Amino acid sequence: MNRRRFVTGLGAVLAAPLGAEAQQAAPDASRRGRLPRVGYLGSGHPSDRTSPRFSYLFDSFASGLRELGYVDGQTAIIEWKFAEQRYERLPELASELVRLGVDAIFATADQTAAAAKQATKTIPIVFSAAADPVASGFAASRSHPGGNMTGLAQPGPQVTGKRLSFLKEAVPKLTRVAVLLNPRGTSHVQHLPAAQKSAVLLGLRVHGFEAPGPNEFPHVFVAIAKERAQAVLLLPDSTFYIGRTQLARLALRHQLAMIGTFAEYARDGALMSYGGNLSAEWRRAGMLVGKILNGIKPRDIPIEESSNLELVINLKTAKALGLTIPPSLLFRAEQVIE
Repeated sequence: MNRRRFVTGLGAVLAAPLGAEAQQAAPDASRRGRLPRVGYLGSGHPSDRTSPRFSYLFDSFASGLRELGYVDGQTAIIEWKFAEQRYERLPELASELVRLGVDAIFATADQTAAAAKQATKTIPIVFSAAADPVASGFAASRSHPGGNMTGLAQPGPQVTGKRLSFLKEAVPKLTRVAVLLNPRGTSHVQHLPAAQKSAVLLGLRVHGFEAPGPNEFPHVFVAIAKERAQAVLLLPDSTFYIGRTQLARLALRHQLAMIGTFAEYARDGALMSYGGNLSAEWRRAGMLVGKILNGIKPRDIPIEESSNLELVINLKTAKALGLTIPPSLLFRAEQVIE
């Protein structure tokens, strides 16, 4: 079977296969006397729910809930809270969900999960794309979370080294790599040392650059260019995901090869991406919320990690950067965007 899929434009999002729990019957909301409430806590904007760049994630989350019998406005009510990239608002938004008496909270990433954790020790919380849920204090262990939080974790720091190796293959004369991190997040605690260790083995020099928000992105890329970096490694962070188009344009403007953590980075202009399928993760998060609403405790639900990692390469960006991607690297790609 040929593993490669050649796509043009945004491409299609593939739904994950249905799990056994999808066969459960729809819940009888009347038994509880009211519709169960799900709190959504995100760092993006309300318009994301209808934007082509993000709406498919919300559709995936809704699909996961629906598999367990929960449909917004029919058998459940979703309370939507968006920080609009003002992370200082997250604690108050999380507290609002607690005051509303939600039965579970879906927190989309590390910053939102941390705010939800601070707001409640009893309401179940499901997170997605957590960089390191144990180091962040979300769970005692991945196999036995032990508290009121569970969800999905990104691949461990070892994947950061793999991303560096892909950059080195794509840019033959690569010697300097800028590592972009968000000081407000937690992923750099584990992933930056991993990048530094891998760089030594690959004969590369890496230098970390802090970028807490989109307003700082242009200034950071000017600093990266002054350091004569040839490529950018993005550490896992929801701020970078939301601002991925801006980051891709800045990288191209400064002639920098950039690799991100999800396929959307490459689809929106980065040279490459390597990581899990975020749409599938949001669908799975919806199913985990549904399981919790059906009575399963989060402490008894092991934290899941992306196992099907995808390498995506954007040949249009490669051409703009004057790069010829080696056939050996193209062969390993799940998607090649032309």
